[in-house]
Amino acid sequence: MKKTKVWMALAGVGLAGVLAWWIGKTPGKVNGEAGAEQAGAVPAAVARVQRGALQNSLRIAGEFKPFQDVDLHAKVAGYIRTMYVDVGDHVKEGQVIAVLEIPELAAELAGADASVRRWHEEIRRAQGDVQRAESAHAAAHAACERLEQAAATRPGIVAQQEIDDAHAKDLEGEAQVASVRAALSSAQQQLEMAQANQKQYGALANYSRIVAPFAGVITTRYADTGALIAAGTSSSAQSMSVVHLAQISKLRLVLPIPESMAGQIRVGNSVKVHVQALNQDIEGKVSRFANSLDLQTRTMETEIDFDNRDGKLIPEMYAETALTLAANKSALLVPLEAVAQTGNDATVLAVNGNNLIEEKHVKLGMQGTTRVEVLSGLSENDRVIIGNRSQFRSGEKVAPKELTPRSAEAAGAS
Repeated sequence: MKKTKVWMALAGVGLAGVLAWWIGKTPGKVNGEAGAEQAGAVPAAVARVQRGALQNSLRIAGEFKPFQDVDLHAKVAGYIRTMYVDVGDHVKEGQVIAVLEIPELAAELAGADASVRRWHEEIRRAQGDVQRAESAHAAAHAACERLEQAAATRPGIVAQQEIDDAHAKDLEGEAQVASVRAALSSAQQQLEMAQANQKQYGALANYSRIVAPFAGVITTRYADTGALIAAGTSSSAQSMSVVHLAQISKLRLVLPIPESMAGQIRVGNSVKVHVQALNQDIEGKVSRFANSLDLQTRTMETEIDFDNRDGKLIPEMYAETALTLAANKSALLVPLEAVAQTGNDATVLAVNGNNLIEEKHVKLGMQGTTRVEVLSGLSENDRVIIGNRSQFRSGEKVAPKELTPRSAEAAGAS
């Protein structure tokens, strides 16, 4: 009985201690909850609007192309007499690639040369005829004038018949001069025609020598010695190329720019290129762009020129490029997750000095991977809410917890 009373007394003391602890702790908790409810502050992660460097870039794959690339054809038909180059040979501008054998053309050129020589002789003969005719006419004209002067001085001393004969010889001599002059003019015209034929056949003969239009490398050889080559200007037959020539001392990197970015391309935009085959990075600038979209791919061809005199780059190599479309070293930046966009309208939830939420409309500029440029609507050092916006509303009071730029970017990346 005594033991039972002892245990009951101990239990009572323990219960009293628990009640005392609960009474001491509960009011603080109740009061804290009430304070929080009275303040109405909801915890919110915020970031400062700060200035920093930002660039709008596009990553895209492209391939290198020769700066100039052409199949060389013969302008006249003939057999290849000599082939001077082979695949991989480097040639200079104007260097002879191959020579054609064209017997018919050689005969025509010889005939044209002979015709020119003939008409030179005809002109010399006609010039002699003109000199003789002019001399005879001058003598007849002088005799006629002397008789006319004598008859005028002493009438009747010279018979009229003699005067008429002298006048007729004068006219005959004048007509003879006109005739030989016409013959001379005709011979000169024939010489011009012969010379034109000579130039034509001479030009065709020069076409028998196939030369390099620019310095480059022979990438393909299509014909061998003795092969019959059709004229490249003939539309009635399929002409065969002699060789393929590519200029590789300078290359074009060709990029297919998507339609959405085509309007931002400018000559001089910087480009960083990573060549996977060489594991090498090079830099360049946009040299030209098509200003027109491919209707099938909806892309615009853009080219960057690269010096390749060392021969490290090979045509058709692929490259990964980072094309800088725009850059600003002092842009007003906010984290991407702070911005909500609906069509062309963009808003942020800003926290004012009283820790109240204000919804602000902003105008956006360039967009990076984690931050976006604000052109208007915010000022430097303004606070904006990042994270889930659905749990906040305008006018609500918050307890802001400011994140550093790195932690804000990490939050956005997550």
